[in-house]
Amino acid sequence: MKTLLVSAVALIDRDGRVLLAQRPEGKSMAGLWEFPGGKVEPGETPEAALIRELHEELGIETWNSCLAPLTFASHGYDDFHLLMPLFACRKWEGQPQPREGQVLKWAHPRDLRDYPMPPADIPLIPILRDWL
Repeated sequence: MKTLLVSAVALIDRDGRVLLAQRPEGKSMAGLWEFPGGKVEPGETPEAALIRELHEELGIETWNSCLAPLTFASHGYDDFHLLMPLFACRKWEGQPQPREGQVLKWAHPRDLRDYPMPPADIPLIPILRDWL
């Protein structure tokens, strides 16, 4: 089974809320909420992938020094295994804008369970809630 490396981030605003993105129609798991991020390309570090994805998906800039490794998800789907480091980020430039048809929502950590998420993301919620 193929292992897919995907990097994700919990963007945390001044009020302690976390940014969630809803997967747009046409993508697998459309309608589910997730932490922003994306696939790590060959030769790329998870941090570099996140910086690139945040620029492409949300139009914001951040830096390696602002990405703190928090936890990771390891989840077996039917046709691949997902390994997803989750970073925390409190500092970036610009306002997050949905550039790829996704819906964005700032959510309080206590409310994260109210958003339907892909199976790999669900175990990250209590860790994030306890950490924040």
